[in-house]
Order: sequence, then structure tokens, then C-alpha cells
Amino acid sequence: MAGEGSKVHTAYVPAGGTRFRKQHEIRFTRTLIDIKVSTLDTDGALSVAEITSLQKGGPARHLHHEQDEWFYIVEGAHVIEVGEERCELGPGDSLLGPRKVAHAWAHVGEGKGRLIAALQPAGEIEEFFEDLAKLSSTPEREELNRVFDSHGMELVGPPLSIE
Repeated sequence: MAGEGSKVHTAYVPAGGTRFRKQHEIRFTRTLIDIKVSTLDTDGALSVAEITSLQKGGPARHLHHEQDEWFYIVEGAHVIEVGEERCELGPGDSLLGPRKVAHAWAHVGEGKGRLIAALQPAGEIEEFFEDLAKLSSTPEREELNRVFDSHGMELVGPPLSIE
């Protein structure tokens, strides 16, 4: 409940929409990222994104130095590895990836896949998505390392093999 004099605001995002009307398209992985709850809404405490994979695959194995990441599968089959644990997830399943533990995920089903990813605290995840969206083709490993490092994350391996 808000205290006297505090400002209360809502952050409505319609189905299929994105906060502040800016979708991030990661061309080299054919991924769309729609921010649903922004770091600006939570003073940096939380960021929630809907991630749509237009093809099989996912990001490279990485870790967040300061953020826990929670995944909730909305559509399609996904595999998520956190540390040494590999989980196959479908709609309605969720998994927590703790900070400082390497993880990777991949959409492995037919058609598109959708998941919700929440990071707490948010860190610079939204700026990270913006920087990834600026990369127009498959980036060199050195360039990806730079983008990850500049936003408090570490690239530690390749994407999951989905074959």
C-alpha cells in the first residue's frame, strides 16, 4: 500500500505489446523481446520480458553476476541447463537460475516458442537487449563477450546443442 504523498502508477501492457512500445529484435537468433515490466517501473528491482523464439535455439551459455533469472514457459518445448542440471520444460513449467551459475536455454519445439524471463534485481538487462538488437549479423565471439561484460554478465560457452 502506498504511503501518503507517494506516487502510484500502473504499467499496463496489452497482450502482444511491449512496455514503452519498443520491441527488441535479436536478428542473429531470430528472437523478439518484449519488456513487460521495466526496470524504470521498479527502481531497478525487477525486469520481466516475454521472449519469442522464431526458430529453434537460444542464447549462448552465460551467467549473471548479480541477478537471479526465473523462466516460465508460455508456448513450445524448451530445454534449460542451469549448472550441470538439464531440464525439459513445456507450457506452465518454470525454473530458477541463480546468480553466478552458468545457464543456457533453447527452444527445441516446432513453430515458435515463448517464455517469460524475470530478472531480480534487474541490473542492466534492458540496455543489454538494446545492445544485442544493434548487432545485425552473427557477431564474432569477441563482440559478444564485450556486450555481455559491459552489462554485468559473462559469456562462458556456446548455445545449447539442439540436435
